[in-house]
Amino acid sequence: METLAKPLTKNIRPDRAFTTLADYESTGGYQGLRKALAELQPKDVQQWVKDAGLRGRGGAGFGTGLKWSLVPLDDLSQTRYLVANADEMEPGTFKDRMLLEQDPHQLIEGMIIAAYAIQAQKAYIFLRGEYHVAKFRLEQALLEAKSKGYLGEHILNSAFNLEIVLHTGAGRYICGEETALLNALEGKRATPRAKPPFPLVSGLWGKPTVVNNVETLCNVPHILHYGVEWYQGLARGVDKGTKLFGAGGRVKHPGLWELPMGTPIREIIEQHAGGMRDGYKLRGFLPGGASTDFLLPEHLDVVMDFEAVAKAGSRMGTGVIIVLDDKTCPVRMVLNLEQFFAQESCGWCTPCRDGLPWTVTLLKDIIAGKGRIEDLDTLAGLTRMLGPGNTFCALAPGAVEPLQSALKYFRADFERYIAMERA
Repeated sequence: METLAKPLTKNIRPDRAFTTLADYESTGGYQGLRKALAELQPKDVQQWVKDAGLRGRGGAGFGTGLKWSLVPLDDLSQTRYLVANADEMEPGTFKDRMLLEQDPHQLIEGMIIAAYAIQAQKAYIFLRGEYHVAKFRLEQALLEAKSKGYLGEHILNSAFNLEIVLHTGAGRYICGEETALLNALEGKRATPRAKPPFPLVSGLWGKPTVVNNVETLCNVPHILHYGVEWYQGLARGVDKGTKLFGAGGRVKHPGLWELPMGTPIREIIEQHAGGMRDGYKLRGFLPGGASTDFLLPEHLDVVMDFEAVAKAGSRMGTGVIIVLDDKTCPVRMVLNLEQFFAQESCGWCTPCRDGLPWTVTLLKDIIAGKGRIEDLDTLAGLTRMLGPGNTFCALAPGAVEPLQSALKYFRADFERYIAMERA
């Protein structure tokens, strides 16, 4: 049962080899799809995923089965779309890349099941343009799946048809926002859309559309194959299933591991990542990629569940931890992040377009010897003005999370720069 304890990575080998269709089938691949098409109605599949407790693995954590159930199915003649968000551009995050490059059939099977659940006959993989190896291996896998009857018309002799199109993006962080992604797919400028209407009702070309993260979709075949109770039993906390957790920075063994939801942060950093490198101490960490709030060593025993991390003052996000050591300047680290987010703003709304460059200017002034103590109040004010509800999408609120928490936990570092400058 060891492989079943790590369903997402059971086919992934140390040599990073491509999992062929034959390899995938030999470990139970496409059995979940067979079960769905032979034994379950679309709403039954939705209910299985809902009962399993699968939540989105892209960062938001919305219930996957609930999301599918909001797609109107009353008119089966209406066009519907499924989109796999493979535009992985969150700094510090690399989890989907491993799945795409080494086990692409897992994503494809998950997409077919999800498309069946919402009765979509066309699906898209929106892939980050820089993922060249993933693109090549997905193309191979799609050809294999079609040749075996898993894609196309009358899949596995059923009445269900599906075409999957692989689309590579031009490389913008904003495409991680689902409505900006949909605009990009339509050939438009990648800017977020006003909501409502939500994509579940009016998405790609105005039709009902579900956008799911790669890791989210990769969970689906195993839920159908092994069952709801098995999936729930994988977890150690409130949230269900397993998750790809990672750690980067000055740890001994930076990497990525499939672990139960509810795994303590301490275990990820100290056991799986091997702890801090010799000569370095842990000062803080971003628990879920660059757009999450810093937590401190006192938070190491917080478990990686959505609510637990939120209660500690941050977000689980992508689940890939960025470690801050005691020899890295938090002010310069935050400047690096804010420069990225300012560059990646789509420019659609004024707070994000003008506010993020302003944070960069102030941080550069502080580091360059031109800062004033009042600048810290200005930066704190900017984090509030760019917070939730004040911008068109979530890019800016996420962008200021590391800044607002750095001002809270590492204010002395900011003040030290200013004091040195005045001296």
